[in-house]
Amino acid sequence: MYKLYSYWSAPKPEDVEAFEEYYASTHCPKAEVVPHLERLVTSRTTDGFEGNEPLHYRIAEMVFADREALAKCAESDEWKTLRECSATMIERFGVSLEVEAGDEVIADLPGS
Repeated sequence: MYKLYSYWSAPKPEDVEAFEEYYASTHCPKAEVVPHLERLVTSRTTDGFEGNEPLHYRIAEMVFADREALAKCAESDEWKTLRECSATMIERFGVSLEVEAGDEVIADLPGS
């Protein structure tokens, strides 16, 4: 599996409701239809580790079969639409977006 992670910063407190509505009703549906996507997992972080503030507000994990599947996806009109939607969110809500990708490695845990 090859995963792309999107890390969103928090909107201003007065924009949280509008951001969440836009994210759920507009942005996620655009992500769900990109070609070659096998799974989409989104999280809204509420707790940082050991009592610290969370580093990110929202995290999205997009799962592809491999790096080539993501590369093919990135050539699609749906991907272009998703990126434009991200730019709209950045401008409208004053948030930032960081994106990283890499191969999934599953550890063999003792007792499993």
